[in-house]
Amino acid sequence: AVLILLAPNFCCFRDIWNWGQGLGEVTAGHAAHASLSLKNFSQHFWKSPLQTIGEEQTQNPYTELLVLKAHHDIVRFLVQLDEYRFASAGDDGIVVVWNAQTGEKLLELNGHTQKITAIITFPSLEVCEEKTQLILTASADRTVIVWDCDTGRQVQKVSCFQSTVKCLIVLQRLDIWLSGGNDLCVWNRKLDLLCKTSHLSDTGISALIEIPKNCVVAAVGKELIIFRLVTPTGESLEWDILEIKRLLDHQDNILSLVNVNDLSFVTGSHVGEMIIWNILDWTVQARECNFWDPSPQLDTQQEIKLCQKPNDISIHHFTWDEENVFAAVGRGLYVYNLQMKRVIACQKTAHDSSVLHIAKLPNRQLISCSEDGSVRIWELREKQQLAAEPVPTGFFNMWGFGRVNKQASQPVKKQQENATPCSLELIGDLIGHSSSVEMFLYFEDHGVVTCSADHLIILWKNGERESGLRSLKLFQKLEENGDLHLAV
Repeated sequence: AVLILLAPNFCCFRDIWNWGQGLGEVTAGHAAHASLSLKNFSQHFWKSPLQTIGEEQTQNPYTELLVLKAHHDIVRFLVQLDEYRFASAGDDGIVVVWNAQTGEKLLELNGHTQKITAIITFPSLEVCEEKTQLILTASADRTVIVWDCDTGRQVQKVSCFQSTVKCLIVLQRLDIWLSGGNDLCVWNRKLDLLCKTSHLSDTGISALIEIPKNCVVAAVGKELIIFRLVTPTGESLEWDILEIKRLLDHQDNILSLVNVNDLSFVTGSHVGEMIIWNILDWTVQARECNFWDPSPQLDTQQEIKLCQKPNDISIHHFTWDEENVFAAVGRGLYVYNLQMKRVIACQKTAHDSSVLHIAKLPNRQLISCSEDGSVRIWELREKQQLAAEPVPTGFFNMWGFGRVNKQASQPVKKQQENATPCSLELIGDLIGHSSSVEMFLYFEDHGVVTCSADHLIILWKNGERESGLRSLKLFQKLEENGDLHLAV
């Protein structure tokens, strides 16, 4: 079922109209069309420390949406297949392939009996004549299934796992893939098990990335384990995987692990530790542990007390560009400059609940989604440098008499030096989900796709672009029917 809406930016409207009930009457295979005014309701219902935005949202292009309904439980994963297709998966064990332009459901893949825990694409090698796009899905039923996402066919299924696979990674250069659970397994395209590690941990591997020299990094609890793959040679045709090093710098469980560039990767923990690592020798390049207070304060102990609870500073996700690492820390967003090695911008309360996913957009923009059901668009702007004015003290100075106290002006100067040079300004608020938004995808030509615990997927469209496309189709239709000349 697909519901098309125009101008969806009605902040906190989810508390008034339950989307699930609103979609319950939409018959499968049909589309219901409705239009809504572009309104921002949050300021009318409660006061919040959140940055708010005006009703017009002139910088927000996403003024139309399509609501896609095919899942029956939490939708946790989205993966882009190509320029116009994506797949969704979640706790109902179903994988659905969608057209990102029209919102049409293309395929439904059924094979798992429990929730899906990981999904990744496995493209064909460039040298292969036959191009087939495969999807790998792991499930709590302790299986991994390989799907042909062009036909929906189940290519093969692996059921020999001793624990749930929590993460998957494809090493395209070697044409292999790795599965991470209580151990780490290496597989080829035919699903032959090439090699595996011994049992690593009952908690299992939470994240995997590829680094140079045939190595991978695995996050296991609060440890990072470096593994090296030994590929077949003339002397030995066997694959092997060797543990090289354990990095024990984190104080708590690692929640996020991503490559930043060719020189670095970054990790974030449950207690707000961010560490940037050298990708070649695995040494610490930089560390940031004070995200709740990016500028030094006189009373550090008091500032620590203001930190409410551990999950308020958990680092759930990272994204990056050439200059900065963007971190989702608790309910806030932080911009860490790689060259300056400091936080240059932040929104300590970007959402009402934990931020789960962020991504960098063109034109210095950032998009974030949260457990509070909202999706927000931000712009990174440089602050205007204002001259520091001395603070007059004493009775006569209150009325403009006497000389300025130089000591009184020092805290002002220090505050300016410690202040962040940039700011994150809210330019768009996309409210359509009635529950936690788990993640999203950005398509340059087709908009933003979000998935949620409300079982729905929403495709947010550029209203101006879509209006132009509809007008073009209308004129083409009139021209084909010969009505265009009569209308003129």
